[in-house]
Amino acid sequence: MPPRSQRTRAVRILLSIALLFALKTSLHAQRGEAALSDAEIEQLRDAAYVPSDRVLVFVKFLDARTKSIQDLFAKPRRPGRSQDAHDLFEQFTAVADELDDNLDDYGPRHRDIRKALPKLLEATERWSSALKSPPDDEAYNVSRKLALESIRDIRETAAHLVEDQRAWFLAHPPAKENKNEPTTLPR
Repeated sequence: MPPRSQRTRAVRILLSIALLFALKTSLHAQRGEAALSDAEIEQLRDAAYVPSDRVLVFVKFLDARTKSIQDLFAKPRRPGRSQDAHDLFEQFTAVADELDDNLDDYGPRHRDIRKALPKLLEATERWSSALKSPPDDEAYNVSRKLALESIRDIRETAAHLVEDQRAWFLAHPPAKENKNEPTTLPR
Protein backbone atom coordinates (compact mmCIF):
# COMPACT_ATOMS: atom_id res chain seq x y z
CA MET A 1 0.00 0.00 0.00
CA PRO A 2 1.44 3.40 -0.98
CA PRO A 3 2.19 5.98 1.70
CA ARG A 4 -0.60 8.30 2.72
CA SER A 5 0.91 11.38 0.96
CA GLN A 6 1.05 9.52 -2.36
CA ARG A 7 -2.60 8.47 -2.06
CA THR A 8 -3.61 12.02 -1.19
CA ARG A 9 -1.68 13.33 -4.16
CA ALA A 10 -3.27 10.77 -6.48
CA VAL A 11 -6.75 11.66 -5.21
CA ARG A 12 -6.05 15.37 -5.77
CA ILE A 13 -4.87 14.70 -9.32
CA LEU A 14 -7.95 12.61 -10.07
CA LEU A 15 -10.22 15.28 -8.61
CA SER A 16 -8.46 17.96 -10.67
CA ILE A 17 -8.90 15.93 -13.84
CA ALA A 18 -12.58 15.35 -13.05
CA LEU A 19 -13.07 19.06 -12.34
CA LEU A 20 -11.39 20.06 -15.62
CA PHE A 21 -13.52 17.56 -17.53
CA ALA A 22 -16.70 18.88 -15.90
CA LEU A 23 -15.70 22.48 -16.62
CA LYS A 24 -14.95 21.67 -20.27
CA THR A 25 -18.28 19.88 -20.65
CA SER A 26 -20.25 22.76 -19.11
CA LEU A 27 -18.47 25.35 -21.25
CA HIS A 28 -19.20 23.31 -24.36
CA ALA A 29 -22.86 23.04 -23.36
CA GLN A 30 -23.08 26.81 -22.86
CA ARG A 31 -21.70 27.45 -26.33
CA GLY A 32 -24.80 25.92 -27.84
CA GLU A 33 -25.60 26.34 -31.48
CA ALA A 34 -23.13 28.37 -33.52
CA ALA A 35 -24.38 31.75 -34.70
CA LEU A 36 -22.86 31.28 -38.17
CA SER A 37 -23.17 28.27 -40.41
CA ASP A 38 -20.14 26.76 -42.14
CA ALA A 39 -21.29 28.29 -45.44
CA GLU A 40 -21.54 31.73 -43.82
CA ILE A 41 -18.09 31.38 -42.30
CA GLU A 42 -16.76 30.52 -45.75
CA GLN A 43 -18.43 33.62 -47.22
CA LEU A 44 -16.73 35.74 -44.56
CA ARG A 45 -13.38 34.17 -45.39
CA ASP A 46 -13.91 34.91 -49.07
CA ALA A 47 -14.64 38.56 -48.27
CA ALA A 48 -11.80 38.92 -45.76
CA TYR A 49 -9.49 40.80 -48.14
CA VAL A 50 -12.03 43.49 -49.06
CA PRO A 51 -13.32 45.10 -45.85
CA SER A 52 -16.24 46.84 -47.54
CA ASP A 53 -17.44 43.52 -48.98
CA ARG A 54 -17.04 41.85 -45.60
CA VAL A 55 -19.26 44.48 -43.95
CA LEU A 56 -21.91 43.89 -46.63
CA VAL A 57 -21.72 40.12 -46.05
CA PHE A 58 -22.44 40.74 -42.36
CA VAL A 59 -25.37 42.98 -43.39
CA LYS A 60 -26.71 40.12 -45.51
CA PHE A 61 -26.45 37.68 -42.58
CA LEU A 62 -28.21 40.07 -40.21
CA ASP A 63 -30.92 40.71 -42.81
CA ALA A 64 -31.47 36.95 -42.99
CA ARG A 65 -31.78 36.69 -39.18
CA THR A 66 -34.19 39.62 -39.16
CA LYS A 67 -36.33 38.02 -41.87
CA SER A 68 -36.39 34.76 -39.91
CA ILE A 69 -37.66 36.62 -36.84
CA GLN A 70 -40.31 38.41 -38.90
CA ASP A 71 -41.39 35.14 -40.55
CA LEU A 72 -41.63 33.46 -37.16
CA PHE A 73 -44.18 36.02 -35.97
CA ALA A 74 -46.02 36.30 -39.31
CA LYS A 75 -47.20 32.70 -38.98
CA PRO A 76 -49.80 31.46 -36.49
CA ARG A 77 -48.48 30.85 -32.98
CA ARG A 78 -47.06 27.38 -32.45
CA PRO A 79 -45.43 25.59 -29.53
CA GLY A 80 -41.79 26.57 -29.10
CA ARG A 81 -42.10 29.89 -30.91
CA SER A 82 -40.82 31.86 -27.93
CA GLN A 83 -37.73 29.66 -27.65
CA ASP A 84 -37.12 29.91 -31.40
CA ALA A 85 -37.39 33.70 -31.14
CA HIS A 86 -34.97 33.70 -28.21
CA ASP A 87 -32.47 31.64 -30.22
CA LEU A 88 -32.79 33.90 -33.27
CA PHE A 89 -32.28 37.02 -31.14
CA GLU A 90 -29.19 35.37 -29.62
CA GLN A 91 -27.83 34.55 -33.09
CA PHE A 92 -28.53 38.08 -34.26
CA THR A 93 -26.65 39.50 -31.28
CA ALA A 94 -23.64 37.22 -31.83
CA VAL A 95 -23.37 38.14 -35.52
CA ALA A 96 -23.93 41.85 -34.78
CA ASP A 97 -21.22 41.81 -32.12
CA GLU A 98 -18.82 40.19 -34.58
CA LEU A 99 -19.62 42.90 -37.13
CA ASP A 100 -19.03 45.59 -34.50
CA ASP A 101 -15.67 44.00 -33.64
CA ASN A 102 -14.73 44.12 -37.33
CA LEU A 103 -15.73 47.79 -37.53
CA ASP A 104 -13.64 48.53 -34.43
CA ASP A 105 -10.70 46.88 -36.18
CA TYR A 106 -11.18 48.65 -39.54
CA GLY A 107 -11.38 52.15 -38.07
CA PRO A 108 -7.88 52.60 -36.63
CA ARG A 109 -6.36 50.75 -39.58
CA HIS A 110 -8.11 53.10 -42.03
CA ARG A 111 -9.61 50.31 -44.11
CA ASP A 112 -11.75 51.80 -46.85
CA ILE A 113 -15.34 50.91 -46.00
CA ARG A 114 -16.89 54.16 -47.20
CA LYS A 115 -19.17 52.45 -49.72
CA ALA A 116 -20.57 50.03 -47.12
CA LEU A 117 -21.20 52.51 -44.31
CA PRO A 118 -24.33 54.20 -45.73
CA LYS A 119 -25.85 50.79 -46.45
CA LEU A 120 -24.95 49.67 -42.93
CA LEU A 121 -26.54 52.74 -41.34
CA GLU A 122 -29.70 52.18 -43.38
CA ALA A 123 -29.75 48.53 -42.32
CA THR A 124 -29.50 49.41 -38.62
CA GLU A 125 -32.75 51.35 -38.89
CA ARG A 126 -34.42 48.43 -40.64
CA TRP A 127 -33.17 45.90 -38.06
CA SER A 128 -34.14 48.05 -35.12
CA SER A 129 -37.74 48.49 -36.21
CA ALA A 130 -38.08 44.80 -37.18
CA LEU A 131 -36.73 43.55 -33.84
CA LYS A 132 -39.06 45.83 -31.88
CA SER A 133 -42.18 44.53 -33.67
CA PRO A 134 -42.68 41.11 -31.96
CA PRO A 135 -44.94 41.22 -28.90
CA ASP A 136 -43.46 41.23 -25.41
CA ASP A 137 -42.59 37.83 -24.00
CA GLU A 138 -40.45 37.01 -20.98
CA ALA A 139 -38.85 34.15 -22.91
CA TYR A 140 -37.02 36.49 -25.30
CA ASN A 141 -37.31 40.07 -24.02
CA VAL A 142 -33.78 40.07 -22.58
CA SER A 143 -32.32 38.57 -25.78
CA ARG A 144 -34.19 41.16 -27.85
CA LYS A 145 -32.88 43.96 -25.64
CA LEU A 146 -29.31 42.72 -26.13
CA ALA A 147 -29.85 42.55 -29.89
CA LEU A 148 -31.18 46.12 -29.93
CA GLU A 149 -28.16 47.27 -27.90
CA SER A 150 -25.89 45.59 -30.45
CA ILE A 151 -27.66 47.46 -33.24
CA ARG A 152 -27.22 50.73 -31.34
CA ASP A 153 -23.49 50.00 -30.92
CA ILE A 154 -23.13 49.28 -34.64
CA ARG A 155 -25.01 52.48 -35.53
CA GLU A 156 -22.78 54.56 -33.25
CA THR A 157 -19.61 52.96 -34.55
CA ALA A 158 -20.69 53.34 -38.18
CA ALA A 159 -21.71 56.99 -37.71
CA HIS A 160 -18.34 57.71 -36.13
CA LEU A 161 -16.55 55.87 -38.93
CA VAL A 162 -18.35 57.87 -41.64
CA GLU A 163 -16.75 61.05 -40.31
CA ASP A 164 -13.36 59.43 -39.62
CA GLN A 165 -13.20 57.83 -43.06
CA ARG A 166 -14.24 61.04 -44.81
CA ALA A 167 -11.53 63.04 -43.02
CA TRP A 168 -8.84 60.37 -43.40
CA PHE A 169 -9.35 59.76 -47.12
CA LEU A 170 -9.63 63.48 -47.79
CA ALA A 171 -6.21 63.95 -46.20
CA HIS A 172 -4.80 60.69 -47.62
CA PRO A 173 -6.38 59.99 -51.01
CA PRO A 174 -5.94 56.42 -52.20
CA ALA A 175 -3.57 55.87 -55.12
CA LYS A 176 -5.28 55.70 -58.48
CA GLU A 177 -5.15 52.31 -60.12
CA ASN A 178 -3.70 51.99 -63.59
CA LYS A 179 -5.98 49.57 -65.40
CA ASN A 180 -3.28 48.72 -67.96
CA GLU A 181 -0.74 47.49 -65.41
CA PRO A 182 -0.77 43.83 -64.46
CA THR A 183 -1.81 43.11 -60.90
CA THR A 184 0.99 41.96 -58.65
CA LEU A 185 0.26 40.09 -55.47
CA PRO A 186 2.45 40.59 -52.41
CA ARG A 187 4.58 37.64 -51.44
